[in-house]
Order: sequence, then structure tokens, then C-alpha cells
Amino acid sequence: MTAEMNEPIGAALLGTCHAHGTSKLKVLCDSPDFEVVGVCEPDAELLQAAKQNAAFSGVRWLEMDELLADEQIRMVAVEGRVRDNLGFARAAIEAGKHVHLDKPAGTSLPEFDALLGLAEARDLVVQMGYQFRYNAGFELCLQAVREGWLGDIFYVHGEINSDIPPDIRVGLTEYRGGMMFELACHLIDILVAILGESHTVTPFLRHDGSADDDLEDNCTAVFQYERAIAVIHTAALEVHAGARRCWEVCGTNGTVIVQPLEPPAVRICLNSPCGGFDAGWQTVAVANIPRYVRDMAELAECIRGECQPSYAPAHDLATQRAVLAACGAQSEQA
Repeated sequence: MTAEMNEPIGAALLGTCHAHGTSKLKVLCDSPDFEVVGVCEPDAELLQAAKQNAAFSGVRWLEMDELLADEQIRMVAVEGRVRDNLGFARAAIEAGKHVHLDKPAGTSLPEFDALLGLAEARDLVVQMGYQFRYNAGFELCLQAVREGWLGDIFYVHGEINSDIPPDIRVGLTEYRGGMMFELACHLIDILVAILGESHTVTPFLRHDGSADDDLEDNCTAVFQYERAIAVIHTAALEVHAGARRCWEVCGTNGTVIVQPLEPPAVRICLNSPCGGFDAGWQTVAVANIPRYVRDMAELAECIRGECQPSYAPAHDLATQRAVLAACGAQSEQA
């Protein structure tokens, strides 16, 4: 390994208002793999708000042209408004920078497809910011599926609710699908990793809360496969929802349940021993690794050419198709 490969990778944040942005900034600042060069917020109003946020204390503020021209910056974490993020990511890629793009990948499938194609043509990495990819509970579940411990998968169920305050709800009404778009996309990402693309997606997008807004706040999507079915539910109405968030995968030889999702708690039931586990129900201890730590560690390895991304562009595109379908937007994907 060369001295250059040992050096931290210059990184910057582009956008400041994504719900995961400040957490990503902290992980990047704490990471031995990255050196945060600065933060850019092109929107004057959002910039003023960010400068009052203690999470951004001490950062170097950059103009957009400064960020794009700075050769020290090799990776840009795109953390703006969803409607702006594909444009931000494209600008970064055109400037020769790798990208961590927070979820979901905009509302235009063709624009996202073109972005991935541009990055591939320029040998740049685009990593999506779905939060369960490197969660140890989900990783164990994915291992069980891929190694055949569970037999043939016939049912998947995911539940991810929250209690969204009125001021946050207003911003979420901008996107078709409401909570399905905002929150359930994390689970749809894992569903696609397990079962691939569904041949039929049927969304049920309801506004059942008392808030005087248009947010689709109680949503279910049913994904049909040739020999399996999956149900994903999300709502903005459940108090103390974290403990009840769950992920369940059922196969002909066993079941894996992750509940809660964070910190992950896993139970496995097997009809016959597999993967070093006994038959019957058992609780499995898994690590509780903070969000985004392993994402960024893998991203650094990919940038250095030490590995390939665990989630390929084809997966990211399939996930985006599934997210948009679950939001009732099939007709808008072409």
C-alpha cells in the first residue's frame, strides 16, 4: 500500500438539511479514512440555519464552485433536499468526485439511471445512504437467505413507523408516497437484496392522522413475486415506535426476525440445523455498530480500489424502481 493510500481521503458535505446529514458529518469527522475539508450549502436560508446548528460548529464553509474545484476533495456526501440531491450528485461526479448519495434517489428514475451511468463511465463510486445495509441484524438475515439456511423464501414483512411532529410532516408532503418514500425506502432496499424485483407492487397510501396536511401517513405496499409475497408498512403516527420496528423473513426451513431494528436483536428458527445454528428457536447476539460507520469504511476501501461495493448500481436502480412503484409512481418512471 502506498503512502498516498494510507492518507485520509478528502471529503465534503454538499447540502445540510437531510435528516441524516449531521450524523454523516460526525461519522466522517471521526473516521480515520476521511478528512472533512468543508461543508457547502447553496441555499442562503438553509445556510443561515445550518450556521446556527451546533453540529456544524467549526466547519469550513465552502461555495459550490470551491467544493467542485478543490482537488483535495475526492468524496462528496450529498445531504440536501431530495429534490436537489440528484443535481448535486451529478455536479460532483462531473467534477471527478465519488459520491455518497443520501436516500431516496430523487423522484426521476431516468435521471438517477443517467447519474449511475455517468459515474460508471468515469470510474467513480456512488454509494446510496440506506441505513440498514451494514446493520448486523440485517446482514445475518441476508447471510441466512444467501446461504440457503431458510429454504425457499415465501414471505417477508417489514414494519418501520415513527411519530412525526407537525413541522417535519409539512416537508414530507412534497413527495408522492409520503412515509413510504421517506422511511420505508430503507426496508425496500433490503427487500430487493433478498428477493429482487417484484412483478407486481400494490400500494395503499392513506392519510389517517388528524394533522391538517396532505401527508400519506399510514402506508402499506404489497410486493408480489412468482413464489413469494412481501408486505412493507410505515406510518407517521406511532408513539415510541422504535421498539416495534421489525423485519421478518420466512422460508420453508426457517425464519429470521430482527426486532427491534436498532439496536438489532435477532431470533432464528430452523427446522433443521444450518449455518452453525441448532434446530428450533434461538436468540442470536449481533453487534450494535453505529449507523454509517461501516458504510463509510467500505466507501473508503472502494475509493482506494481495495474492494467493490457490496451494493452494485444495478441493485440501486432496482431499489429506486421499487420505491417509486410503492409510492404509486409507476407512470412517472419512463
